[in-house]
Amino acid sequence: MEILVTGGAGFIGSHICHRLIAEGYHVICLDNFDPYYSVTLKRRNIQSLLTNSKFDLVEGDICDQKLVEGILKQGIDYVFHLAAQAGVRASIENPLKTHRVNTTGLLNILTACLSTGVKRIINTSSSSVYGRVHYLPFDEVHPLNPISPYGVSKLSGEHYCQVFSELYGLNIISLRPFTVYGPRMRPDAAISIFTHKALANGTIEIFGDGSATRGFTYIDDVVEASILAMERGKSEAYNVGSSERVSINELVEKIIALTGSRSNIIHTEAIKGDVQHTWASIDKARRDLGWEPKTNIDYGLGKYIAYTKQIG
Repeated sequence: MEILVTGGAGFIGSHICHRLIAEGYHVICLDNFDPYYSVTLKRRNIQSLLTNSKFDLVEGDICDQKLVEGILKQGIDYVFHLAAQAGVRASIENPLKTHRVNTTGLLNILTACLSTGVKRIINTSSSSVYGRVHYLPFDEVHPLNPISPYGVSKLSGEHYCQVFSELYGLNIISLRPFTVYGPRMRPDAAISIFTHKALANGTIEIFGDGSATRGFTYIDDVVEASILAMERGKSEAYNVGSSERVSINELVEKIIALTGSRSNIIHTEAIKGDVQHTWASIDKARRDLGWEPKTNIDYGLGKYIAYTKQIG
């Protein structure tokens, strides 16, 4: 079985690559090692796979049509699409790049899949497609009103997936992860920043009053949902989130307690484009995929803190 993982050297992508290899699949990892954050970290994510005969690394861009078509013509059975320009704030600073990577890049993948025998595409979208809260928890029929270029780009990608499924018969599942965390997470993510500050007893900065809430989802649960989507998913969108909802203030307090930190907390101006609340209804994923998150926030934070201490 041949599987393409775009963005396979990133946070979620590298975990999916490791899981697929462990299950005996042959994986082609396509990644352009964009220096949005440390390329060294991304290379370390997949370092242990480079000598595995079931793993091939292709360095390149998902917007390179000839490259993508060449890979897919090798007989790819499944595509996990994770390559993206991540981050709400990055999208506010450079909306054109976000659109190019997240929308045009996905469209290039979908177009290239039309002339191949790809059985299923698992597109990683985002909870950012929901945006403004009409009710909680978000179910998949909640109004979609993104408030950042990042959210718009992910929603646009979902629309392309739906159209390509209906017009061309491609089997495409879009997963909407809710604030994923765990080992190998991006260094610009809140939990990573808070943890490093706490371990150094530094001042922790919270944007806004800290009352914003998130449904933090541990990486192992997201990987499990992705594998189940490959095996069972319909051509629809699915929430992938935790049943817990934690405020940013509560999150920081947990990290300080788990690290034994002496950090002080300060509150600064809220960031435009950041949603106030996210919380997933996972009834649909539970019913169709048989998926259930297994990692609570305290255990997950403990695992991540231990990992951070280990790698320094």
